[in-house]
Formats: sequence, C-alpha cells, structure tokens
Amino acid sequence: MKNKNNNSPWSLKINTASLVLIPAAVGINYIGKLFAGMLKLPLWLDSIGTCLAAALAGPVVGAISGAINNIIYGVTMDPISTVYAFSQAGIGIVVGLMAYYGALKSLKGTLLTGIFGGAAAVVISTPLNIIFWGGTTGNLWGDLAYAATVAKHFPLWQASTIDEIIVDIPDKIVVLLLVAALFKGLPKSLMSLYQSNHRIESLD
Repeated sequence: MKNKNNNSPWSLKINTASLVLIPAAVGINYIGKLFAGMLKLPLWLDSIGTCLAAALAGPVVGAISGAINNIIYGVTMDPISTVYAFSQAGIGIVVGLMAYYGALKSLKGTLLTGIFGGAAAVVISTPLNIIFWGGTTGNLWGDLAYAATVAKHFPLWQASTIDEIIVDIPDKIVVLLLVAALFKGLPKSLMSLYQSNHRIESLD
C-alpha cells in the first residue's frame, strides 16, 4: 500500500498540534484507567489517549503519550505502573503504524489494530508481570484465569500470558473501536493539523 505523501511515520518533528495532543492524550488515559478501576471493569481503558494520539500524529507521538501517562500514574497513584510505560509505548507504536497505513478506515482493519496492539501489550507486559507481581495482572478476570491455569500446573509464563491475553486483547479491541468512532466525528480541518497520517482524512 503506497503512502500518499512523503512523511515518514517515524518523523521526530513534532508540531504544535502534536504537543497539545500529548497532555490531552495523557489525561484521557488517566481518566479511563480510574474509571475502569472504580467500576471494576474487566478492561483497562488506559490507552484510549495513547491510541488516539498514535492514530492522529503517528507512532512517535503515541509512544510518548503512552509512556508519559504511566510515568505520571506511577508517581501519583501506583509506583509500579511506571515500568509499564514500555507497554504503553509499544501500543502507541503499533497503533500509529497501523493507522498510518490506513487500517482504521475499515472495521476489519480496526479490529486487527486492536488485536496487534493488544499483542504488543501482552509481549511487553507479561515479563513485567512475572518480575513484579508473580505473573498476575491485578485484573480480577485475568487473575481468575491465572489461578485456574496454575491450579492445572501450567508453567508460570504460560499462566501469566493467558492472564494478560484475557485482559489486553479485548481491552485494545474496545479501545480501537472507540478511537475509530471518534475519527468519524472529527473534521478534516482538524485532522490535517497532524502531518504523520493523511490517510485517516478519508474516514468520514
């Protein structure tokens, strides 16, 4: 699929619109995580802002937004959350690349983006879960699966991976569906402010 412009998704040039987008994305992530935690949802909802920033402004801005979010959350709420900045950065990179190549223009592409973004989170977060939490995620639904697999004598890394998959894949699918829906309501004049991804302009 040939890009319509010469802009690289890896451009380190961050314009004013992207600089404004980063704190907004961090705030959305922060609120989403608090909301999911208070309602004890089986999802994280802490990467909506990351995915939105990644899709609008590219993988670099998405990764920065996600990492900053977890650093702030770690300083203010839960110190261990800081190490999961790597997971958020990975999600931002994957979603930013998928969006750059037009994946969010279709339902199938959006679902695939959610799956790939969730897979990135699983790959990065599972070792961190094992190091800091003995393999659990802290999410009730995922940890129930972890307990069941451990009881059946699954290896720790398999039980931890299953725990993470059960939470992260559905979470990222829901998040990407929300993000794709947001794009449909955004005017082209706003989308054009972000130079990393002109393909999204045709979503509406």
